[in-house]
Amino acid sequence: MSVSSISNASSSAAWQASGRAGVGRLSPEEQRVVDKLSQRDKEVRAHEQAHLSAAGGLATSGASYTYQTGPDGRRYAVGGEVGINVSPGRTPEDTLARAQQIQAAALAPADPSGADRQIAAQAARMAATARIEMARQGSSGATGVATSAAEGSGAESGASTAAAASSRAEAYQRIGGMQSPAGGGIDTYA
Repeated sequence: MSVSSISNASSSAAWQASGRAGVGRLSPEEQRVVDKLSQRDKEVRAHEQAHLSAAGGLATSGASYTYQTGPDGRRYAVGGEVGINVSPGRTPEDTLARAQQIQAAALAPADPSGADRQIAAQAARMAATARIEMARQGSSGATGVATSAAEGSGAESGASTAAAASSRAEAYQRIGGMQSPAGGGIDTYA
């Protein structure tokens, strides 16, 4: 270690110590800024904790924060994000359960951000698509019996059934390509 790096390290430590020691010597304006930052830090941490608690097993990461340094030299969280897996499930039933949990996680904080509301809307669309697919699967069992009984009614009936099945499969696959506006995270930046 060179002498200059030691002196830089000690002057940095002295600056930080003087910043901490000077907490009592903040101007009234600086104290207002510290109070605002402290309040924002509490709000952001509570917001992200609400997302994390509601996300359960769909959380892909803990909360990550964006910080701002206050006049007192301390860092305060001013934004945050929790990673959430927003991919559909293997079945429509699994997708519906995931969508409901994603929506609950997005709207868990007392004051959801705009990005949180976008994620919730995406989850609502995912749930609607899953419900439609579940209804179609339920009715396709009954339709299959009716189609078997009415066999021989013509190739048009078979072609329309195949086309309907194909469009249902394509619609369900589309929800797999849906992406959240913030890359799968629920954040407080909006």
